[in-house]
Amino acid sequence: MAGNGIPDDLTAPIPRPGLRRARWSVAVVFLIHGSVTGNFATRIPWIQDHTALSPGQLGLALAFPAIGASLAMPLAGRISHRFGARTALRGLLALWTLSLVLPALSPGLYALCPALLMYGAASGMSDVAMNALGVETEDRLAKPIMSGLHGMWSAGALLGSAAGTVAAHAGWDARLHLAGAALVLTLLGALACRGVLDLRSAPEEHPPPRFALPPRSALVIGAIGFCAVFAEGAGLDWSAVYLRDELGTDAGLAAASTTAFACTMTVARLAGDKVVARFGAVRTVRAGGVLAAAGGLLIVAARHPAVAMGGFGLMGLGIAVVVPLAFAAAGRSGPAPSQAIAGVATITYTSGLIAPSAIGGLTQATSLPVSFMLVTTLACGLVAGARVLRVLRVPSSTASGSAPAVTGDLERS
Repeated sequence: MAGNGIPDDLTAPIPRPGLRRARWSVAVVFLIHGSVTGNFATRIPWIQDHTALSPGQLGLALAFPAIGASLAMPLAGRISHRFGARTALRGLLALWTLSLVLPALSPGLYALCPALLMYGAASGMSDVAMNALGVETEDRLAKPIMSGLHGMWSAGALLGSAAGTVAAHAGWDARLHLAGAALVLTLLGALACRGVLDLRSAPEEHPPPRFALPPRSALVIGAIGFCAVFAEGAGLDWSAVYLRDELGTDAGLAAASTTAFACTMTVARLAGDKVVARFGAVRTVRAGGVLAAAGGLLIVAARHPAVAMGGFGLMGLGIAVVVPLAFAAAGRSGPAPSQAIAGVATITYTSGLIAPSAIGGLTQATSLPVSFMLVTTLACGLVAGARVLRVLRVPSSTASGSAPAVTGDLERS
């Protein structure tokens, strides 16, 4: 028996205390992963000034994290197969937290782009590894936890952005701030990873390919994630602009709408597991799609800031649990969970990459309300496509046998 209450023999039943510790350990991992993103986002203005980049050059550089993540995500499954889930997560999470300092050390555009490529690659691989472990932990507990895990990520992003905001207002050099944050988060990550499930592939199991096209199931599930992340990106990046340009609000109130949107999503994700346990993933996503579409219609029809902010709040509430449930469904959709999760993650990263520019381009050609009609239409896609989340995976040979896979959607949909 390992010191954390989880058996070294993974074919043996895992005691309930060990599972509870695994759950909270992986939750802290999600929190740390989000904190890196929050810290980095607040120091982008400093990095732009330090590297003397134009807005166009900065936009080009900020595309490289998504490119790096998309290229590297398929490698996460092979790394986990080679070293075991816990060791792989420990190494990949440390790579992610330490990469936080790279962008601030870059003297110009030509150094910043490869630094952000490495930053994104580390983010994507650790993202796949922690989501795969989250799905396995959920299966063994036999109750939904993925929404709460992603809520912890959102909470971490908020905490990281708060820390970064304090550092920026204090005038700290971003190299010192991000180096200190990287050191603290790396140490916390190493401690958190001690408690996660230590899953290992069977000796006769073939390693996954280094690069492979996502399975068809991941493409279908990823389409649902695409709709949700597109709406999320539109809300986060364009809510303040919408209130300022369309409704004439001041900068402070416009900025508050973005914070409110992010907080709504965080709270909804933290509370989402109980809703999913009660109604199942399919019904939850259908209801969420209705709320998000209603929010989009309120935004488009709004003539007062309060109405628009209410619309953004409904949209955040409606899409909050979709991506966690898409990851969970991908992890149960076939014999290679990491490969399926990597496929869904690649699609959602792509959606997050193109959403801001797509909204901007459509707004340039038409108007912001027309752009948010597109968002509303995609939210309706959640209602139509929610049934693809009705997926059940038979536990693998490494499963503990102590708990069946989650079956709520088969029972309630």
